[in-house]
Parts: sequence; C-alpha cells; structure tokens
Amino acid sequence: MSKLLALVDGSIYSRSVCEHAVWIAQRAGFAVDLLHVLARRRNEGGGGNLSGNISLGAKSTLLNELTELDGEMAKLQQKRGRAILDDARQILSDAGVDEITTRLRFGDIVETVGADEATADMVLIGKRGEDADFASTHLGSNLERIVRSCHKPVMVAARAFTPVERAVVAFDGGESVMKAIAYMEQSPIFNGVACELLYVGEPNNAMREHLDATVARLQAAGREVSTAIRAGQPEQVIASAVDEGGANLLVMGAYGHSRIRTLIIGSTTTTMMRLCRVPVLLFR
Repeated sequence: MSKLLALVDGSIYSRSVCEHAVWIAQRAGFAVDLLHVLARRRNEGGGGNLSGNISLGAKSTLLNELTELDGEMAKLQQKRGRAILDDARQILSDAGVDEITTRLRFGDIVETVGADEATADMVLIGKRGEDADFASTHLGSNLERIVRSCHKPVMVAARAFTPVERAVVAFDGGESVMKAIAYMEQSPIFNGVACELLYVGEPNNAMREHLDATVARLQAAGREVSTAIRAGQPEQVIASAVDEGGANLLVMGAYGHSRIRTLIIGSTTTTMMRLCRVPVLLFR
C-alpha cells in the first residue's frame, strides 16, 4: 500500500496536517505514517542540557540535581510526544482512516525524514511549527531543509484545511514541474480537481507548444485543465492567481539540483510557501 509520511509537532498546524492527511489518504488510498521527532537537545533537557553546563569544579550535589532534572524533562518530552501522536491518530481514526502507524523518534528531523522517505510516496508537513504564533510571517525552521533534501513530493499544509477543488500549477516547463505534471496524470488525488496551468512571462513558440502539449497530456488523463499566461513578477502573479481564482492548492517545482536553478527557483519557492494561504505541493 502507498504511504503518506505526515509530520506532527503539537503546533497549531498539527490539526491541519491531520486533516490534509485524511483528505489524501481517502482519495489516494494511502496508509498514513504519523511521525513526531524529538530534537536531541530537547530530549536532553527541554531548553538545554543543564548538567552539561556545569564545570568540573562545581559541587557534586548541584550536578546530581541537574542531572535528575535533565532526566525528568526528557521523560516529559517523551510523554508529550506520545500524546501528540495519540491525538493525531484519533483525528485520522475518527475520520475513517484505517491504516495508521505512529512513531516517536529522536534526533535531527531532516535526517529522520531522509531515512524514512524511501518507503513513503509523499511527505506532509505544516507550514510553520511550534513557534507559529510568535513568528506568523516566517516559515518553520526545518521546512526549507526538508523540502530541499526530500526526493518525494512534499505537501506543505496551510493553517486551515479546505477540500481541494481547484489547483493552480506554476508552469515554467522545467524538469521539476514536469514531474508534477506526470504525478497529476496518474494520482487519484487530482480526480475532479480543476487545474490551471499558469505561465508567468512572455512565452516563445517553443514554450507555447510545450504548454499545449502538457494540456493535451492532462486532458488525455481525464483532468479538467485550463491555461493562463500573465506578465509580471512570478511571486506576485502566482499569489494573485491563487487568491483571485479561489484555488485551494498550488503545485510547483521546488528549488533545483543545479546552483543556477536553485538561485532562481529557490527564492520563488520560499516566497510562495510564505505568501500563499493554501497548501503547496512541491516537486524536485
């Protein structure tokens, strides 16, 4: 069975991640693997390893007390992590998802996702993490690292879930967006979703032919698809198209494998994740 790897952290975005996971699982028949990762520094004592800050000359009594405190805080973090996973499982189970696993892991979240993505078909993560209320205009500290390193499609969940009925595809004809097109042809996630291929800029004949051929591919796969060509700054034009068209999803290529493409596409990717209030499905 295909599998969705969903990352939950107890932030305000966790419920949205769970609701997006339900939507994906029920449309595509995915099993859902709920993952919560405890950063090593938290596992070793909440805001830091308290006993580790004591020099060799410190009194042994204080050192012992701080060591015990480290241990208690680590236990609390583990209990909190299991509670987060239990809550997430309950949301999915109540919605009718049958195939659910939960896992609590310790270490670096990017390394953990990198080790697990081979057995997953898609990775799902919230746009922001536990500090969302304190930095509402910033992306989660681990989000860009995960997107850059992940080889599977990554869906970045918005703060609130809305069933996806309309999607905008930021079309530049590049390799990564063509991976998105291939995915859209095959995946039942896009059954019944109206898609607009949006090209920003002045297309030449070759790009127009490429755009027309892509439309034909999607229509042959049974997709409802339209096109739009607009001038302007890509970030502003794409964000406006999503808002004005009432889209519930943005699909786009993310970053690049070459340094030049990363320089051009990378900044657009980060800006779109930050600006758009709808989920973003990214392909590298």
